[in-house]
Amino acid sequence: MKSGFVTFVGRPNVGKSTLVNHLVGTKVAIVSNRPQTTRSAVRGVRTTPASQIVFLDTPGLHKPRTLLGERTNQLALGTLAEVDLACLVLDATGAVGSGDRFVAERLAAVTTPTFVIVNKVDRASKAAVLEHLASAAQLGDFDGYFPVSARTGEGTDALVAEFEARLPEGPAYYPDGMVTDQPENVLAAELVREKLLAMARDELPHSITVTVERDEGDDDERAHPDDVLRLRAVIRVERESQKGMVIGRGGSVLKEAGTKARLELEKLLGTRVHLETKVTVERDWQRRPASLDRLGF
Repeated sequence: MKSGFVTFVGRPNVGKSTLVNHLVGTKVAIVSNRPQTTRSAVRGVRTTPASQIVFLDTPGLHKPRTLLGERTNQLALGTLAEVDLACLVLDATGAVGSGDRFVAERLAAVTTPTFVIVNKVDRASKAAVLEHLASAAQLGDFDGYFPVSARTGEGTDALVAEFEARLPEGPAYYPDGMVTDQPENVLAAELVREKLLAMARDELPHSITVTVERDEGDDDERAHPDDVLRLRAVIRVERESQKGMVIGRGGSVLKEAGTKARLELEKLLGTRVHLETKVTVERDWQRRPASLDRLGF
């Protein structure tokens, strides 16, 4: 079979996460219209009788204002040396700019085949898409150019066919049926953050981070039946004033976000979930090396 790793890199909000989710066939990466939502390299696995392709959804490359931003940029660029194929993702609804040129220059330095994906063609005119493809051709010497819509799936069959043609013969890296290697606690943390991003005020998104651990509770099986996965989510913000925004009046925001995350996690994992949530303040965690190390960034 054909197998290998494909990374998607590009500016924030070009649709990398939505594209990975579509190609895998299920949700493995959270999606938000907030910039710099993705903070880690999320692996999504697509397995067919002919191939296994592991897609890497990376943080959007941007001009960093915090140590967290510097580290996520390094993480995204670091994937270029670890994969079989690399793709620059552009947004068909916006002009090609300096950020895109910055990423294209990094792809020019790799020895693996590289491609340009012009995403969101369902939201742009044919003329705009053609203009984007022409602009992309000026960014470098790429091995292929693909207009696609991650939302509708337009153009993605041709994209996958090209990947399968380019990848080497190899083993299956993951068992059949496995769509991501993210542990359940990481999935839960990301889902809680996704729901809060959809509800939080403008000043909050970059200040929120979530960690989740299994809640062993006590040994009373009546209180904690074996068929329930018990998780405890800790939501960190950087200011005391932000804590109330996350909790909401009477706990409304936190309760709604937690409920939505729990229901989606139950669907993904196929098991009942009990999810506790707690909000705490960790001042300037995005700028403190010790905090970032401890939180896994």
